[in-house]
Amino acid sequence: MTPPSISQAPQMTMAAPTTRRDAARRAWRSLTRAVWPLVAIAILLVITFAAIAGPSIVPKDPNRQNIINRLQPPMVADREGVVQHYLGTDALGRDVYSRLIYGARVSLLVGFTAVFIGGALGVVLGMTGGYLGGRVDALIMRLADIQLAFPFILLAIMFLVVLGSGVLNLVLILGIGQWVTYARIARAQTMSQREKEYVEAALALGASGASVLFKTILPNILAPLIVIASFNVASVILAEAALSFLGLGVPPTVPTWGGMLAESRDQLLAGRWWLAVYPGVAIMLTVLSFNILGDWLRDFLDPRLRGAD
Repeated sequence: MTPPSISQAPQMTMAAPTTRRDAARRAWRSLTRAVWPLVAIAILLVITFAAIAGPSIVPKDPNRQNIINRLQPPMVADREGVVQHYLGTDALGRDVYSRLIYGARVSLLVGFTAVFIGGALGVVLGMTGGYLGGRVDALIMRLADIQLAFPFILLAIMFLVVLGSGVLNLVLILGIGQWVTYARIARAQTMSQREKEYVEAALALGASGASVLFKTILPNILAPLIVIASFNVASVILAEAALSFLGLGVPPTVPTWGGMLAESRDQLLAGRWWLAVYPGVAIMLTVLSFNILGDWLRDFLDPRLRGAD
């Protein structure tokens, strides 16, 4: 007679791939029923492609100045009937289209990197405090309360004035500023999971505390953290644009959407609308797409709504 463990082995090996295929089919059905998330994903893919392939697809050097062609409106042809600047030029004669594409690289780099840093730091601290409790938990939460007591934008301005502008400093400041949100959510979720049977079973089998946290509990609390991360990418991009608008973000030689908006301040009253409209629309579409994607992820990952899919 065949032992039960051997006869059940094929079923166990097929369970995980089947579950993944079912999840992929359910996600596709949910996306096709809700049109806006598909549109948001398409926009983000275009922006990501532009950011990655920027040096290969830009028609001109984004920092090359040409005072003769300064403040040229969009789609203006030269004497030979050829359009040299599809979206016009700025006050220094630089190509707006090339600067817009290069600006996507900075916005996405800062957004994703800052969210990764803040998410990793917040999840580790929140899960540690929620699992250990006591003085460790109290210390971590008091640090979070202290940071929440300061307006984030003022805190970021203060550190950037002291440390100086630059992509690395900007990413670190925006990343550290995001950890509190992840820590509070990870702490609450860990506290609700640590008394459950599967955690006690892992401890009974001799698993260490770190193994229980990151191999047992973490996979079960990822859903809300992923949703928060999708929304935070949009907020970080807005924060980067605001700091660049104030001249405290990346150096002026690096094209950014916020920097382009700052440079357009003196030209709006003169009717040079293209200097503010194009980077403003780029920021709006990126942030709106991340927010729509976050709304869909929140609904898709909610176990109470899975039956409707």
